Amino acid sequence: MKIVLVGYMGSGKTTIGKLLSKELEISFLDLDEVIEEGLGDSISNIFNGKGEIFFRKKEHEYLKDVLSKKEKLILSTGGGTPCYTGNMETMLNMADHVFYLKVSIPGLVQRLIMEKEHRPLIKNIDDGDLPEFIGKHLFERNSFYLKANHIIECDNKDPESLVAEIRKLLG
Repeated sequence: MKIVLVGYMGSGKTTIGKLLSKELEISFLDLDEVIEEGLGDSISNIFNGKGEIFFRKKEHEYLKDVLSKKEKLILSTGGGTPCYTGNMETMLNMADHVFYLKVSIPGLVQRLIMEKEHRPLIKNIDDGDLPEFIGKHLFERNSFYLKANHIIECDNKDPESLVAEIRKLLG
């Protein structure tokens, strides 16, 4: 079984993926980590040094590679992954389940404000401007996210109950 988790940064893809991986005893991969390992550099260095077009091309290659190699896996993707180079279609075609972990703008602001230092995309954005930034991004990405097989509403739910919800949908 191949499960892919998509959603905006801070939506809990890695946290949920790791918990689900333990429960289902299936390996967990974070696409960003796979890319960093494969290219021997951090995502932000790749972005800054070689540009977004290069990064998105590599991201697509690694996505296809990971989904074609493993029999069983849980894969968390970058927030932008579904929005480029036909990646959402690739995920829907190559994985058994694609889950969109949906969090409201206020929910994302609350989560991300705490970890701005570790998020290059929002590191230099004033706290007061964060809701507008996230809202604009979500508006642009939502049409891709909403193509997922399953949409999981994540606001005000702890990771364990979200994993239970996903397991129920897996049957």
